[in-house]
Amino acid sequence: MTAPAPVPAPPPAPRVPPTPRVVPAARRAPGIRRQLPTSPWLFAAPGLLIAGGFALYPFVSTLVNSLTDRRVLLPGRFVGLANYRELLHDDMFWTGLRNSVLYVVGVVPALVVLPLLLALLVRRHIPGVAFFRSAFYTPVVASVVVVGLIWVWLLDERGLVNSLLEAAGAGRVGFLSDPWLLLLSAMAVTVWKGLGYYMIIYLAALANVPRELHEAAAVDGAGPVRRFLSVTVPAVRSTMVLVAALSSVAAFKVFSEVYLMAGPSGGPAGEDTTLVMLVQRTGTGLTGRVGYASALSVVVFAVTVALMLLVLRADRREET
Repeated sequence: MTAPAPVPAPPPAPRVPPTPRVVPAARRAPGIRRQLPTSPWLFAAPGLLIAGGFALYPFVSTLVNSLTDRRVLLPGRFVGLANYRELLHDDMFWTGLRNSVLYVVGVVPALVVLPLLLALLVRRHIPGVAFFRSAFYTPVVASVVVVGLIWVWLLDERGLVNSLLEAAGAGRVGFLSDPWLLLLSAMAVTVWKGLGYYMIIYLAALANVPRELHEAAAVDGAGPVRRFLSVTVPAVRSTMVLVAALSSVAAFKVFSEVYLMAGPSGGPAGEDTTLVMLVQRTGTGLTGRVGYASALSVVVFAVTVALMLLVLRADRREET
């Protein structure tokens, strides 16, 4: 008698995954909370409020005031473009515009080229170069008032420079009494004070120039001047554009150097007055014409923006 066939074991029951535990929204981890659409604006709100309070509001207020005849102690009334029409017939406005433009023409080329040459000089690994780097940068951190007064004492009729000239038999020079010499002296102070600042910018740019380019040019027989024109200048051209834009804006808005050397009147007969000095002179005091000074400020802003656009457009033309 044969044994019965074994009965196959039933297949195991499918395993049911456990039901996930639902965590209430109040007990979820902070990292998985749903972000509100306004959250980025809440983080940016302090910076936006500061920028609006100290930049945007004064700008809009200046635009509004330029369309009124407001004075320091009087609210003024709306006069439209009367202030701008008056500018066209104001001789002091044209004098200030001339001096500001001349300041840009005289200062910007020097601040584009001289700091680059200075950066090439101080980046060499020679003993004592750290001292010269600090010495060249010292005028940058010095107060512009201190720098201006030092140069006034040096260039005065009885200052050190004129004393040396007189001792050499050349006679005294009216650096602070001749209108053109005074303007040139102020330009020299601006260049002297800005050399170290733009030198640091060029040093950062020169550190990114590959040494292999100079070595390859030297192997091809290029001398120092040729390597400077063919390797260094193209490599730092974008930095030169940046320096030109920054120095143009700073030169057109110059105030402290000319004010300290020429005085509140702007030199003999006001011939060295710049636009920013004219804004300060017109809009301050108990009888200050705030509306007219605001119109001058708008013109300064417009010309500054135009200068930056010209520099950027010239850079794009060179790239194409």
